[in-house]
Amino acid sequence: MTGLAQRIGIRQLVEFVLRSGDLNQRQGSQNTALDGARIHRRLQKQRDDAYQKEVYLKQPVTMNGHDYVIDGRADGIEQTTTGYLIEEIKTSDVPFDQLSANTLQLYWGQVQVYGYILAQQQDLAQVTLKLTYFQRTTKVETPTQKSFTREQLTAFFTDLIQQYEEWLVLRDQWRAERNRTVKQTDFPFPAYRQGQRELAVAVYKTILLHKRLFVEAPTGTGKTISTLFPAIKALGEDQIQRVFYLTAKQSTRQVAEQAVALLSQQGLRLKSITLTAKDKLMFAEEVDVPPEQNPYMIGYYDRIKPALKDMLSHEYQLTRPVIERYARRHQVDPFEFSLDASLFADVIICDYNYLFDPQVYLQRFFSQADPDNFFLVDEAHNLVSRSRAMYSAEIGTQTFQPLSQALKGESSATISALKTPLNKVKRALTKMSKPLREQQVAELTNQAPLTTLNQALADWVLKVHDWLGENPDDPQTELVLDAYFSSLSYLKISELYDATYQTLVRYQAKTHQTQVSQLCLDPSAFLDRALALGSGAVLFSATLSPLTYYQQVLGSSPDSLPFQLATPFSQQHQALLVTTYIQTTYRQRQRNLTKIVASLGALVQGKPGNYLVFLPSYQYLETVAAAFQQAYPDIETVSQASQMTEEQRQAFLARFKPQTAHTLVGFCVLGGIFAEGIDLKGERLIGVAIVGVGLPGLSTARNLVRDYFDGQQGTGFQYAYQLPGMNHVLQAAGRLIRGSQDVGVILLLDQRFASSRYTKLFPAHWQHFQRSASVQQLTQQIQHFWRAHDA
Repeated sequence: MTGLAQRIGIRQLVEFVLRSGDLNQRQGSQNTALDGARIHRRLQKQRDDAYQKEVYLKQPVTMNGHDYVIDGRADGIEQTTTGYLIEEIKTSDVPFDQLSANTLQLYWGQVQVYGYILAQQQDLAQVTLKLTYFQRTTKVETPTQKSFTREQLTAFFTDLIQQYEEWLVLRDQWRAERNRTVKQTDFPFPAYRQGQRELAVAVYKTILLHKRLFVEAPTGTGKTISTLFPAIKALGEDQIQRVFYLTAKQSTRQVAEQAVALLSQQGLRLKSITLTAKDKLMFAEEVDVPPEQNPYMIGYYDRIKPALKDMLSHEYQLTRPVIERYARRHQVDPFEFSLDASLFADVIICDYNYLFDPQVYLQRFFSQADPDNFFLVDEAHNLVSRSRAMYSAEIGTQTFQPLSQALKGESSATISALKTPLNKVKRALTKMSKPLREQQVAELTNQAPLTTLNQALADWVLKVHDWLGENPDDPQTELVLDAYFSSLSYLKISELYDATYQTLVRYQAKTHQTQVSQLCLDPSAFLDRALALGSGAVLFSATLSPLTYYQQVLGSSPDSLPFQLATPFSQQHQALLVTTYIQTTYRQRQRNLTKIVASLGALVQGKPGNYLVFLPSYQYLETVAAAFQQAYPDIETVSQASQMTEEQRQAFLARFKPQTAHTLVGFCVLGGIFAEGIDLKGERLIGVAIVGVGLPGLSTARNLVRDYFDGQQGTGFQYAYQLPGMNHVLQAAGRLIRGSQDVGVILLLDQRFASSRYTKLFPAHWQHFQRSASVQQLTQQIQHFWRAHDA
């Protein structure tokens, strides 16, 4: 970006400078971007032929010695007999006469900037500005016109720029300090591990070339520092201005924080922020308090700038404790404070959903593409299932049942206003389940959105929105909000419905429950659009095989490049043994139980120490663990339980101590909390056994994914079952070798692993695998391995 004028969006400029008053999220509109765009297009079509729509306007300015471009798109410009008219269209659910003074100030502020730019470009003495407000709930259109002289518009714009320049001065000072210290910052370790330098160079080149890089870098490569370090170097050269480090789990966010902290020990000074979910970043006294009574929201915008200046002037790593401390000091809501502070951050560490989720993405960054953004996507294999969930939604009679029960017997006018649209939704759901009841089946699928249900839900949402404004303290408000937000979520996803979706309708005859799901089978186009909001991206994981599969399902793009690194650890440190005498298909499990237990016995008797055994379900885990305990009563065992608290998880891991005096066997679920993201180094773990090939359980949703990709390219079973299962296997196996001194055995207990269908999916550092044809041969192989390493 060096040498190029940086752009500042007109809306961003106006909102930052002119916002004031309370933070009241209830006053906002439930208008979606797609819905708003449709309304804009409809109104624009009603204008006459002289009307030019979506006119791009820009104005170069110099602030603090740097060149900027103030730009945006005016909804419409028309040249009339009396001069020029600029129209700004705003849509919302709130009646025009109930809009706050600050909201109107922001609306008019935006169109006044358009007026100033047009007056400058066309040398106009006067411009007529028109604000057209469209209330979505009533479809009432309220136009307002004002005329401004060029002098008035110039004075307004100049004042706006002067106020904004104060913050640009601060930001430029922080960036100058950042760039100076980045140049002095070296790789924070004495030497690169094998593959680290190559990965860092590849990431840096990806940034320079504005590409997307898909990286498989095995455990131990040091992926976090190898991606962040070159990205920060690019920041220091003004190649980019903002790095988003996107993760699936809190633990990986902490690793990214630690990497930034490690670099700061060398004197690096950049602003990094970790965004925490709203329900976790909230003071106890804010819980269940309406915005109009919440002291952290009342007058929020009057206190936010001093709060930001205080924190940003004194802190570099804006972690959760730092944000909470300054939020208390200045009495501002900590979650919104963190979002406002992120505008000044160089590195933003956050969950995937802040970029990819269509319902919660950060509009302040991602309303349009910005080449200053660059994305690092950690543990990218998790994004496959996460993105399908993000772009899917469901609703059913259960959604509304608690509210229906609460409203029974109530007949006040207030409650009756809710019952009519609610009953309409229930009737629509009943209609959806009619074919199932007639055919006496539990579920049906079709490739079409459900128009009748969508319309009923839309009517319900509009009625509830009005009702909430009139009855904020009604005893049923909480139940109403639960149903309301579920409906809203469903409707937002319905706007995205296309050929990559299927509708699944389920009916439970016993309970008379109907559930409707909009299932996104292939979100790759949505992910591609999200990644295109930056100049490039690196998506990386220890398990990203085959790369061609992940390139396709995670947003295929002509800019996409594959990159695979070899393991930095010696293959001789790890025995990989595949049993060809065990079958774990559902029908064969019981018949093979004795051989499975004997094989596990061979593994753990090879050397005293700590072992993990991964199984495909809790039920199977309990069966195998019980049989193992009966066969080997003197060996200590511990089993993963469902719904473990954080304390229980830590207690489970704490039992794996770095000792060799006795043996501990932990039984865990494949794909669960202990199958990835845990770090048991050295003697804390010397063996991993995986029972089964990890295929996800059969389900209608997965079968729809299978059928979709079969129709696309004949890869249905692979994409829906085999590859997700194999990823779980690779992740679990990756718990074993975490450092250059680690040694151990991986045991794959299923004859399918020995077939070419699976061996072709083995990563490069698994090519030394050995087959075991019997328990006796397995025992000999394990003993031979440990003799070689204990000699």
